[in-house]
Amino acid sequence: MTGICADRVVVVTGAGRGLGRAHALAFAAEGAKVVVNDLGAGLDGAGASAGPAADVVAEIRAGGGHAVPHGGDIATPEGAESLIATAVDTYGRLDTLVNNAGFLRDRMLVNLTEDEFDAVIRVHLKGHFLPLRYAAAHWRAEAKAGRPPVARVVNTTSGAGLLGSVGQGNYAAAKAGVVGLTLVAAAELARYGVLVNAIAPAARTRMTERAFAGLAALPEDVSPLVVWLGSAANEGVTGRVLESEGGRLTVMEGWRPGPTADSGRRRTPAAAGTTILSLLARSEEPGPVYGAGAG
Repeated sequence: MTGICADRVVVVTGAGRGLGRAHALAFAAEGAKVVVNDLGAGLDGAGASAGPAADVVAEIRAGGGHAVPHGGDIATPEGAESLIATAVDTYGRLDTLVNNAGFLRDRMLVNLTEDEFDAVIRVHLKGHFLPLRYAAAHWRAEAKAGRPPVARVVNTTSGAGLLGSVGQGNYAAAKAGVVGLTLVAAAELARYGVLVNAIAPAARTRMTERAFAGLAALPEDVSPLVVWLGSAANEGVTGRVLESEGGRLTVMEGWRPGPTADSGRRRTPAAAGTTILSLLARSEEPGPVYGAGAG
C-alpha cells in the first residue's frame, strides 16, 4: 500500500473504539501495518472482551490493509512487553507507538475513593509509561546495533490535564502526568532517533458524550494529526503538546517563567505575600477549569 505511512509498523493502544479505532484505521489507510490493542473493557474499565480489537482488525483487512489484534493489559509489564513483541515478531520492526487507552471514573474530590483514583492513574499514566518503556528499550537496542530507527511516539493528554476539570481529579492528574512523561521522553530518546509528542484531543466518544454533550467534533477529525506525527514526514517536531478539535489545531504553550522579583535576601511572610500579589497583577490569568461555572 502507498501513503504517508507506507510499510511503517504502528501500535495503537485502546484502538477498539473511539479515538483509538479512528487512529488505527487512519494509519492503515496510509499504508501502515497496525497492531490493534484493546482490552475490551467497559467505560469504567471493568470487564474484558476480544471483540473490539478483532472488529477493527477485520475492518482494516477488509480494506486491503494489514493488522493484528492484541488483547493484553498494557498497564502491566507483561501486557506492555507482549504488545511491543507482537509488533516486532509479526512485522519485524516497530516504528510508531500511539498511547491512547483509558477510561473514566469521575467523582468530585470529596467522593473520590482511593481505588477510583488509583485505577485511573494506572491505566492512563502507567498505561502510557509501560508501552513507552518497552518500545524505547527496543529502539535503543536497534540504535546501538547500527540500525537507527525513525521512530515516533504520540501520547494522549487532555484539556483536563492542562487546565483541570471539575469532577475529574483522577483523570486530570493522570493526563497532566502524561505531559511530564512526554517532555522527559522527548529529551531522553532524541539521541536514538525517537520523536515524542502529545495530543490533547477534543472529540465525541463514549468517554466524552456525557460530559460534553454538545461536542460535534469526531474522532476521525483528530487522526490526521496523529498520523502525521507518527510518520517519517515528521522530521523534527518533538516535545510538543498539540490540541485538535474538528478543523482547529493549536500549539499548547505550557509553564514558563512569568513576572519575577528577586530581593536578594529572605523575605518575611508578609513581604512574600505583597510581592506575589504585585507579580500576579502583572501576570496572565490562567484558563478556566472545565466545568468550574457549572452550578
